[in-house]
Amino acid sequence: MIGVLNQVVSGIATGGIYASIALALVMIFLATHQINFAQGEIAMFSTYIALMLIQAGVPYWIAFLLTVTISFTMGMLLQRFVLEPLSNAPILASVGAFLGLLLIFNNIAGWIFGYSLKPFPTPFGAGEPMFGGMISRHEMGSTVVTLAVLVAIWAFFRFTKVGLAMRAAAYNPVSSRLVGIPVARMLALGWGLAAGIGAIAGMMVAPIVFLDPNMMAGVLLYAFAAALLGGITSPLGAVVGGVLMGVIENLAGAYVVGTELKLTTALVIIVVVLVFKPSGLFGKALASRV
Repeated sequence: MIGVLNQVVSGIATGGIYASIALALVMIFLATHQINFAQGEIAMFSTYIALMLIQAGVPYWIAFLLTVTISFTMGMLLQRFVLEPLSNAPILASVGAFLGLLLIFNNIAGWIFGYSLKPFPTPFGAGEPMFGGMISRHEMGSTVVTLAVLVAIWAFFRFTKVGLAMRAAAYNPVSSRLVGIPVARMLALGWGLAAGIGAIAGMMVAPIVFLDPNMMAGVLLYAFAAALLGGITSPLGAVVGGVLMGVIENLAGAYVVGTELKLTTALVIIVVVLVFKPSGLFGKALASRV
């Protein structure tokens, strides 16, 4: 029983990271109705930027804020100069652009930083595990950071004029333009936020999995499964789905399929959700008139 509880607590901590990436995927989907396959690679590249700043002597939390700012700017620039010109192009053109960005960021990171595993520092110390050994200090700290980010994003969309304008632009861009909302600017801001959230997730997961150009491949798969499970149109669903995926991953890896095959649980969940409940637990079924 203690072992199961340990797996659940650890899974909640890991699930918070999946929830962050899943939330970024949902934000992009709401704005463009497309999945950003390069989300993980953008987060990975941002994490390398953080490591460079830290190795240059910048204190961790200042490097953290600088990295989020750089990643936010990078996301806005990508939307403005790469994706906005494709706004009226066929869907496959945008999918090709996302896959192209994935390969570009992955290969540039490998070219600049190499493909060897690099340790990434944690700001939460390496002391004894907390709560009777159930959770490490880094897992506890990353859970707090992720929760704070999710609450801040919720408050931003719920209580600020810019957040409300972004929601309106994502749900109905035509009507938003008619009432004076700068839709293109809102979409760029959404991409910036998604990139910033991804950077935070990358910095939180890097001390666990180590840093290399492919470190976010598995994380992105879990996050994608989480977004589908919770509902690809629901920010709340992304958070719930991320936590559920973290718990399911740990329990399946420990008691069902083993650690070598636990990544297959994400694939199984993706297939099951798409077959039996494509809208997810909290999402709404999408319909269009013809």
